[in-house]
Amino acid sequence: MGGPSLALPGGADPVERTRVLRRAHEAFTRDGLVEPPVRAVIAKSWRRCARARVSPEARPRLELSGADLRDYRAAHPLARVMPLFRELVGAFAAHGAHLLAVCDARGGLLWVEGEPETLRRAERLGFVPGARWAETVVGTNAPGTAVALGEPVQVFGAEHFSRLVHPWTCAAAPVRDPATGRVLGAVDITGGDGLAHPHSLALVQAVARAAEAQLALLAPHPAGAARDSLTALGRDEALLVLGGRRIVLGRRHSEIMALLAQHPEGLSGEELAHALYENESVSAVTLRAEVSRLRTLLGAGNLLSRPYRTAAPVEADFTAVTRHLAAGAVSAGLSRYTGPLLPASGAPGIVRLRRRIEDQARAAVIARADAGLLTDWVCSAWGAEDPEVWRALAAALPPEGRPAALARVRALDEELGGGPQRVPRRHATYPQPARS
Repeated sequence: MGGPSLALPGGADPVERTRVLRRAHEAFTRDGLVEPPVRAVIAKSWRRCARARVSPEARPRLELSGADLRDYRAAHPLARVMPLFRELVGAFAAHGAHLLAVCDARGGLLWVEGEPETLRRAERLGFVPGARWAETVVGTNAPGTAVALGEPVQVFGAEHFSRLVHPWTCAAAPVRDPATGRVLGAVDITGGDGLAHPHSLALVQAVARAAEAQLALLAPHPAGAARDSLTALGRDEALLVLGGRRIVLGRRHSEIMALLAQHPEGLSGEELAHALYENESVSAVTLRAEVSRLRTLLGAGNLLSRPYRTAAPVEADFTAVTRHLAAGAVSAGLSRYTGPLLPASGAPGIVRLRRRIEDQARAAVIARADAGLLTDWVCSAWGAEDPEVWRALAAALPPEGRPAALARVRALDEELGGGPQRVPRRHATYPQPARS
């Protein structure tokens, strides 16, 4: 199966590649012969198409439209990750005159989005929401073949079985249900020769994995079961939901639970003490007393020893943020970033973790260069005095909107001693959410 190291059939020259592939396609559809350099995955697909009596002139079938299509899409599991698809692929597709497409497990197109002129061209060949692009209907194509194989695939020009699709190149990867492994559908990028590069396949594979991670986060728990969770961003006293109980923790217990949530495999007494206490001479007895009080608060069996760990995984808001950011879902990650981790804590392990999370979030905001995200950051309690983000905002704004941002940059540079620099960190107290 092709992957990121995929070699282009017929060489790198697009004209030669097109000529060679069309000649091979003609030989197969005329005589049933597969000529080099047709890749094995394409040859196997062509043979399946021939057995299914797919015509080389095949066109897709429109199976859903109007209210039926809207209802089907709304109920489909992949609807929950469409915002993620749009964030990770949408801008790439629009800027490159490509399309983002998402299909179901039968090859039925659910969404097709992208640059308007490319959408009009796609409509002429029936690449539209509601049309079925299964391999058994229209022949070899990336979304249809990806769901047929359950593997990522890239299809170049005349590798498509239908001549109608020869001007196009596409790459698609299946998306699986994280609980069952069942193929839910595929995410696809479609366009011209600009997609004839291994990086296109690597991109859709990464997006599919990110979608599966997002689906795992959104998976409903069994009826009657409460998700054990820890909310510690932007508040000095963490909120723990444990077995349906809501517990506002004291500061030390907040620190312990945050560290254990970050390390579900557990921490030894020495590791936990090192992360909690600035004074390394604090005795093991002190730590055991703190843990004993926390164990009493949580209830028997919820906090284990040797190593210290929770009996069941605890989903922390800050681990969800870092997973989103690592997957490239910046908007989703920042929507859950409500402030620095336990901002008043001076525990060494918390300070290190807080800085790592903040740096990851901040770097993602700057790299995305989105004026809306940058504005949200500088309007927050933790980002209002960050000249580098203000500078990035000024660059992202249209010319008429820059003066105020640049004035703020100058004021902060003067306040912080002149010259670009990062705002000093401090243990600020941020507004605490209302307890409930």
